[in-house]
Amino acid sequence: MENLLNKESVQRVVKVLNNFDDSLKVEVLNSSARTAKDAAISLKCEVGAIVKSLLLRTENNFILCLVSGDMRCSLNKVKKILNLKDVSMADAEQVKIQTGFSIGGVSPVAHLNNSKILIDTSLSRYEHVYAAAGHPNTIFKISYKKLIKLTEGIEKEIV
Repeated sequence: MENLLNKESVQRVVKVLNNFDDSLKVEVLNSSARTAKDAAISLKCEVGAIVKSLLLRTENNFILCLVSGDMRCSLNKVKKILNLKDVSMADAEQVKIQTGFSIGGVSPVAHLNNSKILIDTSLSRYEHVYAAAGHPNTIFKISYKKLIKLTEGIEKEIV
């Protein structure tokens, strides 16, 4: 499991975290954190403290939505907030091409291509949250306030 830290996708996340705040560390889990529920079980925390990184496709671009693990992103709210006609979930291939990560390991940072980021305010219920770090078995712990600064995300109610 330790060699997961050497994977290129995880190394991209490590580099961004180190440049932002060297106290932030990527952890390797013994079990998969592919879903929010799996991650919460592995970390022994509430499902809501898990950051789901959801890539949405718009008419001409992509948006990354960071949502609490116990919530569902509202495509209608995202459409209204961004004044868009069409928003849908990106498919696995689009996620891989846009972010450089496979579904289940999509980090909020270190994407191959930049996207606008919306952060759901429901994550603010937690002092610390856990986000994927480039692989389904890797995560990092971060405060909600630091997550906003790190991602330069826009706080909105999107659930």
